[in-house]
Amino acid sequence: MGPHPAVAAIRLAVRRVLHDLLTEHHRAPAAVPHALSQESPPLVLVACSGGADSMALASALAFESPKLGIRAGGVTVDHGLQPGSDLRAAEVVQRLRELGLDPVDSVAVTVGRAGGPEAAARDARYAALDTAAERHGAAAVLLGHTRDDQAETVLLGLARGSGIRSLSGMAAVSGADGRYRRPFLELDRQTARKACMVQSLPVWDDPHNADPAYTRSRLRQEGLPALEKALGKGVVEALARTARLSRDDADALDTWAAQAEATVRDAAGLLECARLYALPPAVRRRVLRRAVIAAGAPAGSLFARHIEEVDRLITGWRGQGAINLPGKVVARRQGGRLVIRQG
Repeated sequence: MGPHPAVAAIRLAVRRVLHDLLTEHHRAPAAVPHALSQESPPLVLVACSGGADSMALASALAFESPKLGIRAGGVTVDHGLQPGSDLRAAEVVQRLRELGLDPVDSVAVTVGRAGGPEAAARDARYAALDTAAERHGAAAVLLGHTRDDQAETVLLGLARGSGIRSLSGMAAVSGADGRYRRPFLELDRQTARKACMVQSLPVWDDPHNADPAYTRSRLRQEGLPALEKALGKGVVEALARTARLSRDDADALDTWAAQAEATVRDAAGLLECARLYALPPAVRRRVLRRAVIAAGAPAGSLFARHIEEVDRLITGWRGQGAINLPGKVVARRQGGRLVIRQG
């Protein structure tokens, strides 16, 4: 008799990702970093909070990795935002070791305030995971985001009005050199929880996930249930499908913009307004965004409204002055050219 369907589903999802990593590992040239060299089996880390999603992921990694000759370890991040968080992190470390993972790290971080509490915690967490991956020479870090998380991310992007890239949600592969992998984006949260239950894995439910002070928590507890009540079941699946389709479109437009950028610059490298005007708006705005970021604007601080203001220098030129952008970048129109530079 095989494993419970929920356990089989999480193991299959992880197995597929590990197969992808092995394929990349075997294709890697000799001159690549240690994490992807062919001299030793690759190390894969799982980021684990102790919640159901990440514990299910850790258990699947522990089960599948030995069969494929992959080393498996874990990292838990102590954000220090709740009393006893250090003790909870120590418990997660112990659970990961009991699963057979090695190495296992607990990393304490200081969460700042930039961008709000959720964004600041996320930035601190990824910085800690990056550091852990580099310290251990890990080929990848697995993250337990599920289809439900993807649906929430799409709705948050829709609420911000940030365009098709925000609607594309989280990528299955992201980060420098494809470091972060999300095996569970096609699985719902209930599957992960069920897998933990049938395997008798203890899980911790973060009270922040039910705290209405956090936007994502309100969406999870109130927004999505209200949508399902109004529109019927299947909203989460539809939003996740929207993310996949939007990502394909956004990737295609980004490629088009990268190719078009070289055709709209003059011999001095300045953007020519007439040639920019001839581009489709979606492509033109991507070219402008690339140019503004290249000039020094932080991508995370650059919003659609900023690019729309710069775009008006092309499409609605009335002699207006310079546009001030994040990172002390300034965009102005001069002699039929768009000049974008710091200062």
